[in-house]
Amino acid sequence: MALHEAPEQISVGGVDDYLAAMSRMVFQSGMGRSVVDAKWADISDAFDHFDCASVAAYNPTDVDRLCNDARVIRNRRKIEAIIANANTLLDLDADPGFGVWLKSHPSDADRVTALRKQFKFLGPTGIHEFLWIVGETSDPGCGS
Repeated sequence: MALHEAPEQISVGGVDDYLAAMSRMVFQSGMGRSVVDAKWADISDAFDHFDCASVAAYNPTDVDRLCNDARVIRNRRKIEAIIANANTLLDLDADPGFGVWLKSHPSDADRVTALRKQFKFLGPTGIHEFLWIVGETSDPGCGS
C-alpha cells in the first residue's frame, strides 16, 4: 500500500461498524497502518468483533486479558480508550443515533472537533481517516 493511499471505505450497518473503524484508528495512532492491518483479524477476534455492547461492558479483568493477548497490540491506554469509546458510541447511538449525531455537524472541521471532544485516543489524522472509512467525507485527508 502506498504511503498516502486512502484506506478502504466500508458500508456502515450499525454502531459496531463505527466502533471497528474507530478502534482501527486508535490502534494505528503512532504506528504504521501495515502493522495494524497485519494483526487486524486477530484484534477483531480478541475484541468480540467489536460488538459495541460487549466491548462497552469490558471490565479490568478484560483489560488485563487483552494486555496479555499476543494477538493484539498490547497498549493498555489504547485498550482502555476503545472501551471508553464503545460506551460513548452507545450513549450517542441511543438518541438520536450515532450516524444522525455525526451528520448533525455540517462540515468536516465541525465533525473533527466534535469527535475529538467525545472520543479518546483520536487525533486529527485518525479522525480524518475514520470519517473517510465510514463514508462521512469525500476527502480522505479532510483537507489536510
